[in-house]
Amino acid sequence: MNASLYLAAFSGGALTLLSPCILPVLPFVLARTGRPFRQGTLPLLLGMALTFAAVASLGAVAGGWAVRFNQFGRAAALVVLAVSALALLSPRLADWISRPVVRLGDRLSNRVGRDTGWPGSVLLGVATGFVWSPCAGPILGLILTGAALAGPGVQTSLLLLAYAAGAALALGVALRVGEERFAGLNARLRTSVWPRRVLGSAMLAGVAAVAAGVDTGALARLSLDWSNGLEQRLLQALPMGAAAADTLPGAAKASEAPRGTPSGLPVESIRPDLSGAVNWLNGEPLNLQQLRGKVVLVNFWTYSCINCLRTLPHVRAWAQKYADRGLVVIGVHTPEFAFEKETGNVQKALKRLDITYPVAQDNDFAIWRAFQNQYWPALYFIDAEGRVRHHQFGEGGEARSEQVIRALLREAGADVAAANVVVPDTRGPGLPADLRNVRSPETYLGYRQASGFASPSGVAGDRSKAYTLGRLGLNDWGLKGAWTVGPEIVQLDEAGGAVAMRFHARDAHLVLGLAAGRGPIPFQLTLDGRAPGADHGDDVDAQGRGVVDATRLYQLVRQRGSVDDRVVEIRFLDPGARAFAFTFG
Repeated sequence: MNASLYLAAFSGGALTLLSPCILPVLPFVLARTGRPFRQGTLPLLLGMALTFAAVASLGAVAGGWAVRFNQFGRAAALVVLAVSALALLSPRLADWISRPVVRLGDRLSNRVGRDTGWPGSVLLGVATGFVWSPCAGPILGLILTGAALAGPGVQTSLLLLAYAAGAALALGVALRVGEERFAGLNARLRTSVWPRRVLGSAMLAGVAAVAAGVDTGALARLSLDWSNGLEQRLLQALPMGAAAADTLPGAAKASEAPRGTPSGLPVESIRPDLSGAVNWLNGEPLNLQQLRGKVVLVNFWTYSCINCLRTLPHVRAWAQKYADRGLVVIGVHTPEFAFEKETGNVQKALKRLDITYPVAQDNDFAIWRAFQNQYWPALYFIDAEGRVRHHQFGEGGEARSEQVIRALLREAGADVAAANVVVPDTRGPGLPADLRNVRSPETYLGYRQASGFASPSGVAGDRSKAYTLGRLGLNDWGLKGAWTVGPEIVQLDEAGGAVAMRFHARDAHLVLGLAAGRGPIPFQLTLDGRAPGADHGDDVDAQGRGVVDATRLYQLVRQRGSVDDRVVEIRFLDPGARAFAFTFG
């Protein structure tokens, strides 16, 4: 594993201190301030970090039993934290709680505001770790996705531990910096009733916020714009393998450089490898040795990934524009979901997306690992000598990427002076995301990575169950009717069932598919209970009618006017429909 990813995980955890999602756990952390750091804050933070890493590791790779275990753990933790808060509000209750453990000599009490030792702090930290839900930014999403793909292992746990350690260290540093003020607070807690009641009330409010899902709903909405931007810039700044920081000559200077002029781009890797694909589509197998003398663009993607689909118009345009000047574009289709491994599905996607350049099916992640890749989409720019000279992780940066292509072609002796910058067709899902209005994260529906599930009775993994929608807060989703919730999918068992979500974004997409042996399944979409009208997506008409005819991403909503919170509900007229993940843009 690249050391840079551990650094990114640690830094991403530290950035949670700046995120609103840290607010619900602050009262629990402050409850141990004023004691010696080694007896109060340190064991609490260690307990929180270790518990979060363990629970998140389990949830990322395990089955429905892990989901149920985590739900039980959160419920038990909320009880512990609520009792701790009540102990602050009532000294008599605090004495009653502490009496049996004092008799045993363990002093494992929850007498928050009294001088207990480190075991009580660890226990409070463990409870906090169960209920802490960081805002799901790019770094945590990357770790959890990688965990689900790679399966259980030491690397998954270490990355999550690094993330939790970053958050714990940032909290610890902040508390140490304000140690004198917190010591004064603790003194007042010992001598005055009202400060204890204020902190106890804050803890109860934190318990209520976590129980109600505010920590993963409204607070996540506040953080998405700027904190995700910080994390994305951090990922771009960290090197890939032996890569140096990105450098790129200015566009005007590059356009004037003669053929054969060195581009000034650093060498990031000298051993990229295209071997290990299970199949090649749109052509014969390729290797970089036979492509010496050509500039090669390798695009890691998968056909149901909305970020990949928004990058594709540019990749297609570059492949067409610069092919006769020495550019070879190779798609590496590395699947996220099981259905994306099927060659027939990929072939249909290539035809539908008008992709004519060679595509390697990397079902075993062989090419992915050879490039030490971690992202969908990811672009690697390889020079005429077979060396990686630049990379672009995630969507965006198209102007810069095209400058790199032109610079490497000039370096190889091609004349690109007469080639205008491409203007790709970005209609439909290819339109760049309206990031200013995206308040909803990618949301997986299978229990392995699910978040925001709001149906009142909770998830029953791997068996059919009748669900009701319940009340949906922002970024909450639910099911109606008989469904089976699996690790990756939710599958409808009886006609008339629906899936719904409250979101805030210009575009809403849902990856849908069909159970084995099922034909096309019609569906009816409503937006806030009505037909979508002008706000319908490419795969739905103005009356909200659509058809699931293949396993792929469906654009359901594109808001034409102001972007508001909306509830989208998709009701399927026949059983056998499958839903995988909501994405937004």
